[in-house]
Amino acid sequence: MTGQGSGGNVIAALCSFFIPGLGQLVQGRPLIALVQFVLAAVLWVILLGWIVHLWSIIDAARFTPSR
Repeated sequence: MTGQGSGGNVIAALCSFFIPGLGQLVQGRPLIALVQFVLAAVLWVILLGWIVHLWSIIDAARFTPSR
């Protein structure tokens, strides 16, 4: 059971809540994790990082691995 709402996705979403991209890294998606981390860091400079931060949390929670 690895679909949306599974325990793994909840943990990943919680990780992304604290550090953008960490949830994606936990899920084994290092490229998107790096993109979200860097983008959030850059945008926090102009106070828009919260947008990427929310995207990171939602993406981790809704992730469905391909077979």
